[in-house]
Amino acid sequence: MSKPNLARRVAQAAEIALTTRKYVTFIDVVTGLRWLHTRHVDVWRQGRAGTLAELAAVDEDRLLVTAGLLREWALAKGLRPVETPYVAGTRDRRELRFVKGPDQAPFRVHWLSPDLSEARVRRLTEAQSKAPDLMVVAPLEPFTCASCGDTGPYLIMEDDEPHCLTCADLDHLVFLPSGNAALSRRAKQESGLSAVVVQYNRRRKVYQRKGLLVEEAALAAAEERCLADEEVRLRRRERDRVRRAEQDVEFQAKMAAEIARLFPGCPEPRAREIAEHAGQRGSGRVGRSAAAKALDENAITLAVIASIRHLDTDYDRLLMAGVPRMEARDRVRDVIERKLEEFRRPG
Repeated sequence: MSKPNLARRVAQAAEIALTTRKYVTFIDVVTGLRWLHTRHVDVWRQGRAGTLAELAAVDEDRLLVTAGLLREWALAKGLRPVETPYVAGTRDRRELRFVKGPDQAPFRVHWLSPDLSEARVRRLTEAQSKAPDLMVVAPLEPFTCASCGDTGPYLIMEDDEPHCLTCADLDHLVFLPSGNAALSRRAKQESGLSAVVVQYNRRRKVYQRKGLLVEEAALAAAEERCLADEEVRLRRRERDRVRRAEQDVEFQAKMAAEIARLFPGCPEPRAREIAEHAGQRGSGRVGRSAAAKALDENAITLAVIASIRHLDTDYDRLLMAGVPRMEARDRVRDVIERKLEEFRRPG
């Protein structure tokens, strides 16, 4: 890839992150370029990789060039640089390394929008400088503790080796499963020592949060607090539900307008239908991606293509007949291209 082309792609990935969160990090860019998956970043943050570069699809030189291009783009946009520490979710809280070389500073910079208020900048800086949660893994298969040779329901990585909770001095904690956000938040606040429990999902190839390990007394105190204000929290949840629904309607309307702009030949009801389907909250569809929320042209086009594939081709019938997914996509590609051309023509 030529440097000008890479600079353009870096700028696109950075713009999406800036639009979504009002700040940009090096990790936002490399995941946006698809050189790293979020699961790779999770493995690195858990302290299970020597450097982030070991997990990337490109070499260290390309990562260095990318960090430089991000800096040039950010300075041209007038963004504020804030160097942020990155530490592992391990007991030793060691500094995470991006590359093998001595200079990690270019990768640790977070570029903040000048539109952010001082209070928001202060909150972001405090949040980014906090040590991450301890990370405990619920293994899918039995493991052997590197200290005692025993096993257990959970392991924590120390010195790149698995240790049971007894050897890690965490065996006095109790498990609180995910599902009650208020209880989890308060139990963590009350607990002097806590850890996040994750488990690897083989199908999705990501570590998923399963719950928390907290002190037993902290859990009891948190349960009392939740019982005391349960009615208030119910009313607040209902208000939040209404607010989110209003936000979804507004976002889907903007998405439908962008579909109409990019594809003027697409009927208005169809554009609305595509936006409502792709932008449905919790669906995991392309319309809920960061790129789509920033009304990125490529993400909007992918949403239109998905609609055409399912409604205007034999794709679903081919899948039901047992045709492999990629082969089925190849068979309907010409139909999709013709429909896209039709949608791109005004009127």
